[in-house]
Amino acid sequence: MKKIVSVLLFIAVLALVVGLGFAQEAEHAAAAARSLGDGLLGIGAGLAIGLAAIGVGIAQGYIGSAGLGLLAERPGAFGQVLIYLVIPETLIIFGFVIAFFLNNQIG
Repeated sequence: MKKIVSVLLFIAVLALVVGLGFAQEAEHAAAAARSLGDGLLGIGAGLAIGLAAIGVGIAQGYIGSAGLGLLAERPGAFGQVLIYLVIPETLIIFGFVIAFFLNNQIG
């Protein structure tokens, strides 16, 4: 349990650093006479990627453990397990798309 909490804390700190990185990008843009809204868009883009990554990581952990249990019982179900592992990856792709759209609105 302590390991899970430490991993989630690490992921949360990593998401915060990514958000601050986008905010610093917006800070440099503020020097070029941009508004506070641009900084908030940068933080939103960072949060879109970070929170999507956290959700995908948690989902794939549960799916992976269940998939390994299924493969131990039925080795022929590898394709089915692989599809189940790929489905949550679409969430992170949506997070990247949202971050891309938000960054294009800056400036």
